[in-house]
Amino acid sequence: MKGSRIVGSSRTALAAMLVLAPAAACSSGGGSAEKDSARQIDVAPLIHTSAAGEKADPAKAFSVTADGTAKLGTVTVTGPDGKPVAGQLAADQQHWQTTDPLRAGAAYTVKVAAEDGKGGHGEADSAFTTADAQHVVTAELGPDSAGSGVYGVGQPLTVKLSEAVTDPAARQQIERGLTVISQPAVTGAWYWVDDENLHFRPQEYWPANTTVKLAYDLPGIRISDGVYGGEEQSLALRTGDRIEAVVDAGTDQLTYKRNGEVVKTIPVTTGKPGFDTRNGVKVVLGQESDVRMSSETIGIAAGSSESYDLDVKWATRVTWSGEYVHAAPWSVWAQGKENVSHGCTGMSTDEAKWFFDNTRVGDIVQVVNSKGHDMEPFGNGFGDWNVGFDEYVKHSALGKPVSTAAPETGVNATPGPSAGASTSAGASGSASASVSASTGAVRAAGR
Repeated sequence: MKGSRIVGSSRTALAAMLVLAPAAACSSGGGSAEKDSARQIDVAPLIHTSAAGEKADPAKAFSVTADGTAKLGTVTVTGPDGKPVAGQLAADQQHWQTTDPLRAGAAYTVKVAAEDGKGGHGEADSAFTTADAQHVVTAELGPDSAGSGVYGVGQPLTVKLSEAVTDPAARQQIERGLTVISQPAVTGAWYWVDDENLHFRPQEYWPANTTVKLAYDLPGIRISDGVYGGEEQSLALRTGDRIEAVVDAGTDQLTYKRNGEVVKTIPVTTGKPGFDTRNGVKVVLGQESDVRMSSETIGIAAGSSESYDLDVKWATRVTWSGEYVHAAPWSVWAQGKENVSHGCTGMSTDEAKWFFDNTRVGDIVQVVNSKGHDMEPFGNGFGDWNVGFDEYVKHSALGKPVSTAAPETGVNATPGPSAGASTSAGASGSASASVSASTGAVRAAGR
């Protein structure tokens, strides 16, 4: 196949990918044949590539062809990442083409060694660029590390794609382009929540004081026919102490544990019959020192015997629909004795302030012995921990667990701590992140 001619230029050193030994010269006449075999010539006029002056189609293989009696030797195509692209030389040594896919919108360098079949040989350098992708999939990574970058040990990692991905092979390519690295290393898994959203969680809670890096690295890489990965994204975060708050709706007590040790027991009240608090593991989503809670947001009409419209202090949110741990001075008489709320966990103002100050986004709040239904795994917060790990793995496109080990232990690379997250903000400090403005505007309670 004829295309553009490669123009001989500089001899930039590039990593060799496929090396073929030149044919041995035979001679019975002194050193003349040896001299001919070393004869350097301009091989550029003998070589053509499939990049004919236009940007190459990344969906097609790039090829090099030799004219007439010329033969190809070493052909090296190097991508924007500095790595050679795999290729294959035909048996007649006159045609070579890439076997690895090319990236869209990327620049490549080419080095070709060839001989003319008459004892002359040489090298030629060239370059080409692939056409930009017309259809790209970008990713928004979470959690948002706009705060201190320190989260609780229950915080899942999230990826929101710019559009739906339904093809199984395309989903696998997306997962291959996602890297999670942590120190210490853990075993975790990806879960496709829907066609646009993925979550990652370890088999168990993150260890305390773990550094974590998440990256989406598919720039220009083919995901499916006509669809390529968008620009690279990454984020870094760190976990703080292991904070677990266990709310027992049967005894009306909240047990606060730090790194496995009980720090405090707080009398509480949870949802009354008909408004029972959800059972299961929830993850702190955000904190609001002052929030307006209205029963109308959970379907209770104003004027009803169950209606309310309250200014609530020290509210720690655990579901998007409006379940909080918060101050409830109006129900101190019931706290530690019976359940009278509309689904939230209520406590005295002083205890709520203490809980607020000693909790951060990503910490664990687990409710047990309630008569309510189980926490939703997805859609109402982070209920990921209510899904068994074996079941979680089944919802990965690759269908297998992921190690977050660094390269020295066999996988990936070790991240440094994120900027601004190198100093510890212990659990006794104030919350490290707050609910976003869009979610903070929700006026709800008791669900």
